[in-house]
Amino acid sequence: MAKKLFGTDGIRGTANKWPMTAENALQIGAAAGRYFRNDGSNGHRVVIGKDTRLSGYMFENALTAGLTSTGMNVLLLGPIPTPAVGLLTTSMRADVGIMISASHNPHHDNGIKFFGPDGFKLSDAAEAEIEALIAGDILPVQPNNIGRAKRIDDGRFRYAERLKSTFPHGMRLDGLKVVIDCANGAAHRVAPEVLWELGAEVIPVGVSPNGFNINEGCGSTNTRAAAETIVAHGAHVGICLDGDADRIMIIDEKGVVADGDQIMALFATRWAAQGRLAHDTLVATVMSNLGLENFLESKGLHLKRTAVGDRHVVSEMRSGGYNLGGEQSGHIVMTDYGTTGDGLAAGLQFLAAMIETGAPASALARNFDTVPQMLKNVRFNDGQDPLGAASVKSAITAAETAVQGRGRILIRKSGTEPLIRVMAECDDDGLLTQVVDGIVAEISAVTAA
Repeated sequence: MAKKLFGTDGIRGTANKWPMTAENALQIGAAAGRYFRNDGSNGHRVVIGKDTRLSGYMFENALTAGLTSTGMNVLLLGPIPTPAVGLLTTSMRADVGIMISASHNPHHDNGIKFFGPDGFKLSDAAEAEIEALIAGDILPVQPNNIGRAKRIDDGRFRYAERLKSTFPHGMRLDGLKVVIDCANGAAHRVAPEVLWELGAEVIPVGVSPNGFNINEGCGSTNTRAAAETIVAHGAHVGICLDGDADRIMIIDEKGVVADGDQIMALFATRWAAQGRLAHDTLVATVMSNLGLENFLESKGLHLKRTAVGDRHVVSEMRSGGYNLGGEQSGHIVMTDYGTTGDGLAAGLQFLAAMIETGAPASALARNFDTVPQMLKNVRFNDGQDPLGAASVKSAITAAETAVQGRGRILIRKSGTEPLIRVMAECDDDGLLTQVVDGIVAEISAVTAA
């Protein structure tokens, strides 16, 4: 069946509007319970984590009600990063893990992500089966089979210990002054704690969540505050996470931002030199810069591209036996250490490189020259299909012809928001602007009609 609820990263939308309503969350929980409690026993578990959005309380309670009504036992982790949910799903022997978060989106959005018992995000097939159950009648269990709910108070400490184990044994961060921007999100406590315990002088930013300020003027999608803090305090490096801490941006000692492509380039070359990069291959999406691809080829390494979304990256990594992948947006997936993007784990790997090489962040975060790239978003309304319009198709074809041999065009719908993303790369800045603006103008005309 065609998926209606699930997008590229679970279910997401504006809180108190379909599909992110309390009523729908209860049905989603009940459907997930029916799907995973498939033998009728009462020994099945689900762990639930969340970020710091106000609506997280509502969805946590609604999901718990639905899950327990179908006999699932619920373990509530409270505010905790998304990668911690993947980890704790396996370590606590749960049948399913759920993260309540809209990642880098503003506070008024929220989402529901599912992890299977192996700690990896659910497959499309499993999501489709759960969606089919939601569309039908979900029978509750008999009163004596109702599930229990329990709060787990040490989830973040378990995650913190796992994070520290990914850092080279015996290495410390003594003498490093690190700015950590937690986006007023899920890592606002665990990230500063881990860095401090490893010996760093920690300067925290975005660690005062109030339910409304997640990702607001801070975090991986708004790095200005962290950059200014680095320069003001003379810090050696900055680590910027997003709301659920599965993304990272690195900021060097000069306040300059390095995105996921630059971070992956560093890790790929270092791991290859150490004999750790599986099949000498990095997995990234179609959004990664051509400069990254050219750089890897110059080092005798390979780049495999996937559709946008860390779940597609992870799927390719698992099927091909690769251990490093990610996205330009900052998801860095290291399957040696975890099952999904982990911003803080990636940050620790970057800090380890600084210690091992003695090089400043600016030297490690500039691995290749990027091909000029431009990305613009055009919002559209429900029911519209701007990409199906003849005028838009014509504009895209003309743009592809114009940059042939000099770059590329990528047009796609966002999987998490009602946006058309228009991305192009070209070695000619003027031509780049011309083709992107031309496509955006045609799409905007269609959406406004």
